[in-house]
Amino acid sequence: MRSPVRLKNFRPRLLPIWALWIAALLLSQPTPVGAAVGGGMVVVGGLLRTWGAGHLVKNERLTVTGPYAHLRHPLYAGSLLLGVGTAIIVGGAWALVLLAVLLPWFFASYFPHKERSEGAKLEARYGAAYADYRAAVPALLPRLRAWAPSTETGASAPSGHGRWSGRCYVDNNELGTALGLMAGLSVYAVRASLPL
Repeated sequence: MRSPVRLKNFRPRLLPIWALWIAALLLSQPTPVGAAVGGGMVVVGGLLRTWGAGHLVKNERLTVTGPYAHLRHPLYAGSLLLGVGTAIIVGGAWALVLLAVLLPWFFASYFPHKERSEGAKLEARYGAAYADYRAAVPALLPRLRAWAPSTETGASAPSGHGRWSGRCYVDNNELGTALGLMAGLSVYAVRASLPL
């Protein structure tokens, strides 16, 4: 099995983000309400990433099953929920600082870049099938009714069984995210039990 630690998450350009999160952790002011609200967002974000990673088969087929039938980027949406939830758990002024950095960075830089680069690769590889999918399925806010390819549009149904797979989950290196999430929540739980 591959290492669950993804070295690309420790690139120099991400070091300021890591430094900010560590400072926030050390200076956090968690409250029970913040822990409940933020913790709920973190759990939903983690479950969304787990659901998505278990369906994603990179470079073999256009994945349109599971959460991908509702939104094109469940892993990014899950990460956004994880980040916002963590900021709420941190509490106090640090929550505002984290959100003031996280949200503009995500929506102005990170996500638009990923949307362009990944969208171009998928369109080049899958052509009209991806174009139809992209036109019908929102990027981050899920549609309520699951989308399915239509024979009318010319898009073919994706190959594969479309069920959640533990192998896909592991192949997509999501175990590291789960371990990091559990470690982070444990640290916050300890920090919340200490006097401020």
